[in-house]
Formats: sequence, C-alpha cells, structure tokens
Amino acid sequence: MSDIVSIRRATAADAEAIVSLVRDANLAVRGVVEHLETFLVAERELRAVGAIGLEIRGTDALLRSAVVSPDARGSGIGTSLVTAVLDLARREGVRTLYLLTTSAQGYWARQGFTLVSREVVPDDVKRSKEFAGACPASAAAMVRLV
Repeated sequence: MSDIVSIRRATAADAEAIVSLVRDANLAVRGVVEHLETFLVAERELRAVGAIGLEIRGTDALLRSAVVSPDARGSGIGTSLVTAVLDLARREGVRTLYLLTTSAQGYWARQGFTLVSREVVPDDVKRSKEFAGACPASAAAMVRLV
C-alpha cells in the first residue's frame, strides 16, 4: 500500500464515502451533504481515508466532520487536513472558525483552538445543524482565528 495521500475538494461523487467515514467515527452526519462543496477529502490509492468540512456563515464558519479512517490514523493525515481546511477558510474569506467536540479538546487545542462559551458563538453558526442538535449539548465549543 502506498503512503502517498492527496487532499482535494470534495465532489458529489465523494458524498457516500464521506458520510460513511463520518458515521463510522460516530460523528454527526446531518448537514454533511448540504455543505459538500466546502469539504476536503484525503485520498490514498483512490480511496477516501479522511475528510473535513466547513459550514461557512459569512466571515465565520463551523469546522466539522474532521475524520480519518482507523487504518490511516497516526500518519499525519489529520494534521494535513486541518492545514488544508484552514487554507480553504482563508481563501473563502473566513476570519473565525468554531467547532464542537465531545472528546478531542486536547487535539484541537494543539491546533490553535481555545474553549469558548456557546453564548458567544454567532447566531448564524448556532443555526447550523450541528449546533442545533446534531451534536450533543455536552459538546465543548472551541474557536480560533484564521
């Protein structure tokens, strides 16, 4: 098996693979397909091994569905996806990224995110499917400037 991984914008043909990765990681699937145009896919040997997406709300965005398949974890794909999605956010005019996490606060802190009260999250972001119920109320909100 090749170690070469490419990261590219998702297409409609990637929807099933992304949803499968997200579902297998026990992450919220609602809203993924609606925002497919701002998802990235990590691909190895023509197989999706990771994904990450943005729900863009003006100059704010929700980072969501960051996932790497179990057989590809520990190889730097997650970090590469985060770097690529930050670049995408900049190109799309996003200034502030928010996310929700139930178990990866430490990982996201190492990526420059800090904990924030849900009350300070902009209303547009809070209206996303993830904030509006797809992610549990116990999930921590985090933020970082792009």
